[in-house]
Amino acid sequence: MKMNSRNISEGDADCIKTLFYEHGINDWNSFDDREINDQISLVNKGLADAVLLEGERILGVAFIVYGVSCPAKLEKYHDLRKISFVKDVVVSSEVHGQGFGTKLLEYCKSLAAQNGYDQVYIERHEENIASRRMMEKSGFKIVDTYHDPVKRKVGSRNTVILSADSQVI
Repeated sequence: MKMNSRNISEGDADCIKTLFYEHGINDWNSFDDREINDQISLVNKGLADAVLLEGERILGVAFIVYGVSCPAKLEKYHDLRKISFVKDVVVSSEVHGQGFGTKLLEYCKSLAAQNGYDQVYIERHEENIASRRMMEKSGFKIVDTYHDPVKRKVGSRNTVILSADSQVI
């Protein structure tokens, strides 16, 4: 398996959507075509990167958004021009538990550093244990927790914002 960052073809977009819908939706996460298309569009405009885990097909993806394309809500923590934001990380159930989510995050941190961004931010549902472990293994620390009933439909309905220094690996 290889991990790389590259533009997204139309065929890749279909594979990524299948990956999201078959392996990314759970009690803690949901997606729709608009959100996925927006991320792919940012990659193709050079405002984000897609990190792909590939074997015979795409088995994992992480989207990292740069600078002022990051969510505006992050400007209360850091200057948007100096940060990046990992929007989504999805790994096929075929390779769950093998550390690929953590490796995708590490690759994102490296891309952020290579592109001159100081910090990498990410968010998760407060009660999502798998995401918590993946983020902790990658060096992310909690910055804030807030009630987010519009985005979070189950459990505490809280969102946790985390950050880590960018670093070249």
